[in-house]
Amino acid sequence: MAKFKVIISDPEDGTSKMVELEEARTVPLIGRKIGEIIDGAIVGLPGHKLQITGGSDKDGFPMRRNVHGGVRRKIILSGGTGFNPQKEGERRRKTVRGNVITEEIVQINLKIVEKPKQAKKAKKTKKAKEKKEEESKPEEKAEEKPPTEH
Repeated sequence: MAKFKVIISDPEDGTSKMVELEEARTVPLIGRKIGEIIDGAIVGLPGHKLQITGGSDKDGFPMRRNVHGGVRRKIILSGGTGFNPQKEGERRRKTVRGNVITEEIVQINLKIVEKPKQAKKAKKTKKAKEKKEEESKPEEKAEEKPPTEH
């Protein structure tokens, strides 16, 4: 059975976390394509919406959006996922994986597209409290210092 390492990125705060899925938990991901939006409950984030952004197979070949199917292909690349040209105009034949998640995939990259409304409100109130605390601290420090005479 398949075993996936799922990397979940949060573009809002620039963090990411890894979740390992095994056996029955991997079934909802098999057959999905890059760009599809899935429910976060699959990876333990209920209420979130996640977008599949890529991945790599057991031998390290990256998934590429414009290669259809779940197979490996040798294609000519001039840039993008799977090839970084060293010279201007350079093209090279490289092996890449298709855009469909199969059992041969090991790593899947996901991006948070939508968070639950409760989490957004909690973050906003937390940030507002922090701002209020920061604003009140400089005023207290200014009052504590005695005036100096020259």
